[in-house]
Amino acid sequence: MVFHLVKWGRAGAYLRPMHASAYLTLAAFGLLACGQQPAETATATRPPAARTAQQPAPAPFPETFEAGSKGAYEEADEPLATGAWHFQDALIGSSPQDHKSGERAARLRNLGRIAMRFDAKAGVRRITISAAAYGQDGPSTWELWLSRDGGRTYARTGAPVVTSGPKLTPHVFAGLANEPLRLEIRKTSGPKNRLDIDDIVLETAAGPAIAVGAGVTGGYFENRNQPQNTQNPVPNTQSQTPKTQYPAGTGTGQAQDPNDANLALGNPSGATSDPNNASNYLLVHPEFTIGYNAARGIPNWVSWHIDKADLGQAPRQNNFRPDAALPRQFYQVTPASYARSGFDKGHNCPSGDRTADLDANANTFLMTNMVPQAPHNNQQTWAHLEEYGRSQVQRGQEIYVIMGSYGRGGTGSNGFVETLDQGRVTVPARIWKVMVILPDGTNDLQRIATDPAVRVLAVDTPNDNNTVSPDWRQYLTSVDKIEAATGLDLLSALPRVAQARLQKLVDSGRAE
Repeated sequence: MVFHLVKWGRAGAYLRPMHASAYLTLAAFGLLACGQQPAETATATRPPAARTAQQPAPAPFPETFEAGSKGAYEEADEPLATGAWHFQDALIGSSPQDHKSGERAARLRNLGRIAMRFDAKAGVRRITISAAAYGQDGPSTWELWLSRDGGRTYARTGAPVVTSGPKLTPHVFAGLANEPLRLEIRKTSGPKNRLDIDDIVLETAAGPAIAVGAGVTGGYFENRNQPQNTQNPVPNTQSQTPKTQYPAGTGTGQAQDPNDANLALGNPSGATSDPNNASNYLLVHPEFTIGYNAARGIPNWVSWHIDKADLGQAPRQNNFRPDAALPRQFYQVTPASYARSGFDKGHNCPSGDRTADLDANANTFLMTNMVPQAPHNNQQTWAHLEEYGRSQVQRGQEIYVIMGSYGRGGTGSNGFVETLDQGRVTVPARIWKVMVILPDGTNDLQRIATDPAVRVLAVDTPNDNNTVSPDWRQYLTSVDKIEAATGLDLLSALPRVAQARLQKLVDSGRAE
């Protein structure tokens, strides 16, 4: 899936509202005042629902834990509405101190875990998990792990989540999985604080997911256009060689995200959150979504949305740093990777597009958002283009942006170079950007597809410090030409007819 978690938040961090671009938006967490930890009870006065010897057929998600009655922390399986779940240092809580949407929630302590004992049907495209601190406990950190082989092995998806405060807050992981999967939620922070989990939702394009059994093997979040045999599965024998061909877009007119989402125009490369898909790994942050290429040490593309809610007075943070959300087996590019190279650490999603708060600005300095960029390209050509985009936002427009690079070898202030950091970071030959500009409003995809006033501004520049012009208008091109050069499928969430029409356009660059 693009099982990206969006809006992550550190404890107490301010998070932009849903209208701001965020593939996943989480509400701000409020820390409770310190106080006496309440006496812990598993259930309230109402007795649990009576169990029957024969369990009913599994119900579709969400899993609300209302059918459960496990009142102790010892390790055991628990039959729930969606199927059997395994509880380890976890129980079903229904006390007044459990923060829940109904009468029950799962409660984890220490390093507790809850896991599906079954696989959900193939085609899951979104996972939502609601979490809150138990009672007046402090913050807890937890992680989402997914299994591709019937629960034999698991891999973490996304970055760890920090949950604090009594508000039950949804965390969304979105994407597309073409084969069955199961999940495990792992509490990873210490023994003093407990964690409530409720309303686990797995969604497919057809509606809520449902159990289909266990033991399925094969690729995990594989190429979205590769059909999967879920009736007679076979072991995954595909090579782990990085992919160079990207699947076509859906062309269905269906976005993966709500209005203003960073990936609303589609996933250009069909990137997935499978760590084995290292050359096309989908990485989601609240501020932008990345199709990351670990073999090149730079993104294939970065996608984001910008409107007035993203612009404010937060100062530039300049805190370049590695991205802890990358899988552990990926090489971590650091600021030192660019040291004395003659190339700037060039932002894809620029710092200036995220000035509403300090955290948003700081995240634009993650090294996964960087590309080796010739200084004149970065400081002149690209700076002028970025300022032009923000000027349109200040005039009442909103913009969907996709940026990327391709080729190998560029010319910086020290001359021509193909790679940095002993070959771990590729210097691209070309750097491009696509901006879909429309008046700020709602129903964006429909308006983009039908409004003739929508602008599609595409630019493709040489990463050459000696020849690049400071005037970005000299490099105006069409989306079709960028697609031909990169193999990507841009604007793939639009209907095919609208996509074909818009991708032929070459903007004048003169609209003010």
